[in-house]
Amino acid sequence: MRVVALISGGKDSCYNMMQCVAAGHQIVALANLRPAENTGQTDELDSYMYQTVGHHAIALYADALDLPLYRGFIKGTSVNTGRVYTTCQEDEVEDLYHLMKLVKDKEGVEGVSVGAILSDYQRVRVEDVCRRLNLQPLAYLWRRKQEILLKEIISSNIQAIIIKVAAFGLDPDKHLGKTLDQMEPDLLELSEKYGVHVCGEGGEYETFTLDCPLFKKKIVVDSAKVVVHSADAFAPVAYLRFLKLHLENKQGESSGMFMVNSCSCEVSCDDDDIFPSSEDDEPQKNILVLWKSLKHSTLDFTKTFGSSGKSPSGYQWFSGITAHFLPSKGKNAQEAAREAFSSLQANMTSEGLKLKDIILVHLYMKSMKDFNVINSVYVTQFDLCPPARVCVETLLPDGVLFCIDCLAHKYDIATDDVLHDEKLVMHVQSISHWAPASIGPYSQSIKVGDVLYCAGQIALVPCTMQLVSGGIRTEAIVSLRHVERVLEAMSQKTALHHIITASCYVTDSKHIPIAHSIWQKKLRECKKVEDSEMYHDVTTVCGLLAVVVISHLPRDAAIEWHVVAVVDDPLQRKHFAVKMLSEGFQIECESVESSSASCASISIRLSLISPSPSQLDLDGPLHDLVAMFRQAVEKLSEDCTASPLSFRAFFKEDVFDAETLQTGLQEYLEKYLGKKTPALILVPVVDLPGKEVIHITCWLS
Repeated sequence: MRVVALISGGKDSCYNMMQCVAAGHQIVALANLRPAENTGQTDELDSYMYQTVGHHAIALYADALDLPLYRGFIKGTSVNTGRVYTTCQEDEVEDLYHLMKLVKDKEGVEGVSVGAILSDYQRVRVEDVCRRLNLQPLAYLWRRKQEILLKEIISSNIQAIIIKVAAFGLDPDKHLGKTLDQMEPDLLELSEKYGVHVCGEGGEYETFTLDCPLFKKKIVVDSAKVVVHSADAFAPVAYLRFLKLHLENKQGESSGMFMVNSCSCEVSCDDDDIFPSSEDDEPQKNILVLWKSLKHSTLDFTKTFGSSGKSPSGYQWFSGITAHFLPSKGKNAQEAAREAFSSLQANMTSEGLKLKDIILVHLYMKSMKDFNVINSVYVTQFDLCPPARVCVETLLPDGVLFCIDCLAHKYDIATDDVLHDEKLVMHVQSISHWAPASIGPYSQSIKVGDVLYCAGQIALVPCTMQLVSGGIRTEAIVSLRHVERVLEAMSQKTALHHIITASCYVTDSKHIPIAHSIWQKKLRECKKVEDSEMYHDVTTVCGLLAVVVISHLPRDAAIEWHVVAVVDDPLQRKHFAVKMLSEGFQIECESVESSSASCASISIRLSLISPSPSQLDLDGPLHDLVAMFRQAVEKLSEDCTASPLSFRAFFKEDVFDAETLQTGLQEYLEKYLGKKTPALILVPVVDLPGKEVIHITCWLS
């Protein structure tokens, strides 16, 4: 990819250039924004977006790197400072847009090198500029652990000096002009004592790179003076003003030749890990189960639109949004998709909601071959902050293109005077070593209140966006690591044990025990860390997991994890479990309520417990199953105001008559829960663990 590098002169923009080259990209131009000459702030500008200290020396970069340098003036200011950036002509972000447009027109670049490590503010704005210009942001330092990153930068032979200090413990007389390797011990000590960001991500210091392996010539400082910006007794702010610099040839040094540390996306899967195959996970012989008490219904279960009631906290679940597609009828797939979304919009409008209120979408497809067509319509339905999304292929009836269910949220301002947390959206589009970029129309995660609704994660290597090689075990570990990183990025110290409900989609029954094993192993690791920090013996109540076998996943992945997590205390969660026998079946029910009592998850499994005649009456077991669900709802604490929103029934497609199953479940849900009946969602699957024939997951909020 032809890439323009955004440079500030600092260590991060230089090291990210090295990462771009290591990834096989070609840096063809440099770009920099500097203070406008009429501002009176010729040395440094008070900008949320740009490092400008040392900008006088940037002109030397063109010769040092032997690349064209495009420069623009910062004419705007920080006007639009919200979490989501929308175009504002007076904003300094528009100066970057005009500069990038110029470089794209002149150099034909396809990507932009960005040195962002932790600043969502900067990342969101650079991504917005790139989106408008159809450029791919490359941010290989994004969310890297700063202690490790600093060591990497130093060991990569980047020669950078401190040119600004602005933090407690950093002394202008002592630290300005020092190299990074000289500063490393001090920075690590200040991080330990006072929480200073060792890479300066909190604005503690700025650097200027004099040499790096990409330079053909190195920059030499002949003279400079210290300018004190603020003589604070505890945290003075001061910077170096370069008075004279020159370039020198790198004699005896081979420029352009360098090594970067092995890609941090890589994962090693220990083949010695034992993944015991539980007998309970072994696939069972198929047994046809018929529901004798009802005549066969002609109802197509995908044609029934449904929704839950609206919960007191403003949540509502919609189900049964279906795109029907028969080529013989003369309608194309795009038209079918548009009709489905029009239907969804109409139903949401009748409830006082808009598509932008949706926070989570489950997209079940008849065939992954239709993914691009469906996505082309899907992308037009949502704005800059699309909902999190789970997308899988499953065994839908003929004539169905896809089926959608979704969770929407909107506070009732008229009846609620309480100041609520705003909706936080993570929609990272930059290629990095962190987690897969969200190039499609979905966000990695959305946080409302204390709940994190995440997108499904498959095992893409973040820096290449290709599926990891190594088989199911490696895929399971890598995709679960993505989940972990997204949770941590959304809310610090949030980890896998904060998950309250999880669905794991696999494409082969043999993968079920592997998924269970890795899930349990990762949770044990989390709990060890938690126990070592908390010094207690209380058991963490972990989330409920459903593992289901479906026919196909995006990118031919073997496994996809989808989770919802809560920023709560897992040690204080309430857990309820009960089981019973019902006419040849076993019903097991579990519930987990968050310690904040804001939400809960309920899991119900219906298993065939013994060899029996091929025809069984399902009427009794379904009645008992829904009765048990009501019992679990009633067992929630008095403080919990969560309402049942979704009742997702994964069922073995070759065992049940889906229409009959839907009619029975709907009847009993309405009988036992009345106005609190959740949205019923039927998902036909290839297989379930062990003797399970139905696995129901319910979300309450």
